[in-house]
Amino acid sequence: MRLTVLGCAGSFPGPDSACSAYLVEADGFRLLIDFGSGSLSALQRYAGLYAVDAILLTHLHGDHMLDACTYIVVRRYAPQGPLPPLPVYAPAGAPDRIAGAYSNEPDSVDDVYTFYGLQPGSFPIGPFTVTVDRVNHPVETYGVRLEWQNRVITYSSDTAPCDALIRLAHGADLFLCEASYLDEVDNPPDLHLTGREAGEIATKAGVGKLLLTHLVTAWGSEATTLEEAESAFDGPLEIVRPGARYEL
Repeated sequence: MRLTVLGCAGSFPGPDSACSAYLVEADGFRLLIDFGSGSLSALQRYAGLYAVDAILLTHLHGDHMLDACTYIVVRRYAPQGPLPPLPVYAPAGAPDRIAGAYSNEPDSVDDVYTFYGLQPGSFPIGPFTVTVDRVNHPVETYGVRLEWQNRVITYSSDTAPCDALIRLAHGADLFLCEASYLDEVDNPPDLHLTGREAGEIATKAGVGKLLLTHLVTAWGSEATTLEEAESAFDGPLEIVRPGARYEL
């Protein structure tokens, strides 16, 4: 199983990264988890324009899904003819949200995407066993656990501390966890994690490696985020970069 970071900037694209998008591959199947602003460019750089077999959108904030709108053009107007509808697993309201962001004319995107509504539980996508659960964010948002041949990747999506995330991350080999805030700031409640909180959850869940993502570097220091995480987690950890690949 391979994880490729296409975009990891928090809340809006940064000078060196698109917003959240992560490609997970196994047995020749490619699952794109989130498709945030600017990440379509990175998809072409690190994988390929048509190199997606399914998409999972953890929530419908623009920094996690807006390039699913741009991708409509790629598949609907491909020179070789329209491509078959792509499976999209997403919260309720995704078809209208994506269609509305693509065009202000009444339109359906059923020719491009086949939508499956997310609910807490486990289900297969390609070779993966996927488990999702609601996490602590203002809109309907899901943390994700991917299992393949006894290897596990967990992705926090956007969340403040919650028990569901600890359950999803339990024993994970890789824990891709957001760390948007710094402890020293008076942060809004029930929105995002600090580096220290990400480290605490990683420790409680007993993960193998902590990968920090979704940093808003325009508002905070990467070095401070890393120090905060290290204060709460004594295992291997790092801040992810666009193009980084992790093999399991």
